[in-house]
Amino acid sequence: MTSDTLLLGTHKGLLMLDVSGARPALTCEAFAGIPVSHAMLDPRHNTMWACLDHGHWGQKLHRSRDFGQTWEEIPAPKYPLGEEISEGVPATVSYLWLVAPGGADQPDRLYIGTEPGGLFQSDDGGQTFELVEGLWNHPTRKDYWFGGGRDYAGLCSIIVDPRDSQHIIIGISVGGVYESTDGGKSWEPRNEGCTADFLPNPTAVAGQDPHFVVSSPKHPDVLWQQNHCGVFRSTNGGRRWENVSQPGGPVNFGFAIAVDDDAPDTAWVIPAVADECRIAVGGALCVSRTDDGGKTWTAFRDGLPQEQCYDLVFRHALDKQGDRLAFGTTTGNLYLSDDRGESWRCLGSNFPPVSSVRFLPRQ
Repeated sequence: MTSDTLLLGTHKGLLMLDVSGARPALTCEAFAGIPVSHAMLDPRHNTMWACLDHGHWGQKLHRSRDFGQTWEEIPAPKYPLGEEISEGVPATVSYLWLVAPGGADQPDRLYIGTEPGGLFQSDDGGQTFELVEGLWNHPTRKDYWFGGGRDYAGLCSIIVDPRDSQHIIIGISVGGVYESTDGGKSWEPRNEGCTADFLPNPTAVAGQDPHFVVSSPKHPDVLWQQNHCGVFRSTNGGRRWENVSQPGGPVNFGFAIAVDDDAPDTAWVIPAVADECRIAVGGALCVSRTDDGGKTWTAFRDGLPQEQCYDLVFRHALDKQGDRLAFGTTTGNLYLSDDRGESWRCLGSNFPPVSSVRFLPRQ
């Protein structure tokens, strides 16, 4: 059963919307005026999390146990004293990219991905977090991880295998995809087949730029990534990637990507022009879907602006539940589809820039 509730992280606070009617109804608002980089509900015990990017006070982490009616601040992750991003540059958390739950057999496990490229782990429900040193100390980090749109590398994707919670895949922009099979103690880069045309060696084992990495929930060995240099797909857990971009466009550059729960060959992206021109292709917004593993793509435009459009969709600002999809843009537009992305209705055009969009389960 699909949800009628959207949770939005925006540049001006957290919003919860009931989208069951012709017009969305605001049911909860928190952190007014403060950028919320990511917001999510942990389905294991219905705890809501919000990552805040204070301009003055830095990165803050908040938790709600009553669906956003009240919030408590939790100490945000911190790098251990003495850790460095590079020689002489102390490691401090400059952005909280996302919060992700551990496996079903780990009720108190949480992960947080940060800038500068760190993964933090909690085993007490988020009361405390510790740096996953096996990843932070990987020999590729200091030489091959770096900032792209931001100053430093950002860990922006976390996938916990539903079959084995010790199996974790993460995506770092700019750094690459890494895999652990022992709960984070050791990691291996999984970037074969990816290309980074901005590197001296475009096929380097590290330094790739996955904007967002997702897996098919019921087929977790099938991975998709919207990459800086195209859309890539793997059918063997990231050990080999294939470029499935669309020759001649528009599917190539972008940030957001979603994959179908049941059909691992079906995925959605929202294309943009390029890294130096981060706007809708041709001034027209579209959502592109493939149903054959990226061999072909269809652009859907019904209900989306087709002229003078400058929208961009961030990596966490697209979500899917059942046949429903929703996304928010950097220009404050919010869209909903009830037919797998083939037609859209605008829920509003006066929202703040949207950083994250998530459907909440029915209660």
